[in-house]
Amino acid sequence: MALRKIRVMGDEVLTKKCREIKGMTPRIRLLIGDMLDTMYEANGVGLAAPQVGILKRLTVIDVGEGPIVLINPVILETSGEQTGDEGCLSLPGKAGEVTRPNYVKVRAFDENMREREIEGTELLARALCHEIEHLDGHMYVEKVNGELHDVVYEEDEEE
Repeated sequence: MALRKIRVMGDEVLTKKCREIKGMTPRIRLLIGDMLDTMYEANGVGLAAPQVGILKRLTVIDVGEGPIVLINPVILETSGEQTGDEGCLSLPGKAGEVTRPNYVKVRAFDENMREREIEGTELLARALCHEIEHLDGHMYVEKVNGELHDVVYEEDEEE
């Protein structure tokens, strides 16, 4: 697999609505692998296809429980509320406080084009909402309460 260039805020591709994926192809399978590699290399918990310049309804997520591949995801249900800091690989070094549902239920296809439903709470719920919004041309900065702030990484503090 290969690492892909992550597009940053200001890139027009991040403002466009993505097209549905009609079926699994070798190119889509390669894209999934590349997206996972890219997400892990960047220490992210999620990555949507437009973030690597591809306008397809595909996202990958891993909140520490193993990779989740979502093709053509649709949010079916949400409930509760959580507010916390959120960042994005397309806006490195910044974060902002965002209120999201605390529970989310999504229907999507997996990498074998099997339909599935996934439920998530807390971080997974946040990641599901965040990544699916990318597929509709939106970024979390549209939902930030107050101002963005700089993120201080643990390695930076040690220096």
